[in-house]
Amino acid sequence: MIRLSFISISCLLLVASCSTKIISTNIYQEQKENLDNIERHYEKLNPANHFSLAFTDTKFNIVSLEMITDTLTRIYEFNVTEKRLVDSLIKFNYDTAGIYYLIRKMQQSKVTWINSFDYYVNDLPQQLIILSIKPVTIRYIFSPPKYVALAYFRTNQFFDEKGRLLDGRRTKEVRKIKGQVFYKITDRICYTITEKYR
Repeated sequence: MIRLSFISISCLLLVASCSTKIISTNIYQEQKENLDNIERHYEKLNPANHFSLAFTDTKFNIVSLEMITDTLTRIYEFNVTEKRLVDSLIKFNYDTAGIYYLIRKMQQSKVTWINSFDYYVNDLPQQLIILSIKPVTIRYIFSPPKYVALAYFRTNQFFDEKGRLLDGRRTKEVRKIKGQVFYKITDRICYTITEKYR
C-alpha cells in the first residue's frame, strides 16, 4: 500500500513537472504574435520614459503604473477607464496612446506585468524585458497561483543540455533571474514558473 502511494505520488510529480513545461511553451506558441508584439512595443516606449505596468485584479481592470526617473519612482493605481490615468500620463510626458495600446494587448493575453532590467556581461550593459502571464489552468486546492514569466533578451543566450539559462558561453553556471532558473524557448527567449507575478 505504501509502495503504491509512493509510485502514485512519483507519477503525479512527473506529470506536474512535464505539464509546466508544456503549459509554458504552449502559452508562448499559442500567443507568440501578441506576446512578441507586447515586448517590442514596450521596448520602444520604455527608453523615453522608463515605466512598468502591472494588473492588480483578476479581471485586468486595475493597472498599477510605476513611473521611474533618475531621482524618483512614482507608483499609481488606476482603473483603466479612469481619466486620472490619461491625466497622469500627459503630466509626466508619457506616450498616452502607446501605453493604452500596450494595456489593451496585455489584457488580451492575460499579461499581468511587464518591466525591464539592466544587467552586465563583461562590464557591458545589457537589458532584458520580463513579462508575466496568468495562465488559465486547473490547480490543486490550497496551492498558490502560478505565473509563467517570459524573459526576452536582446541577444542570443547560452543554455545547458537541460535547457537551463547559463551565465555565458564558457561556463556551466546556471544564471538565476530574481532567484529563478529560466528554461529555453528560443535562443533569446526563456521562461520560468513562479508563484509571484513580479
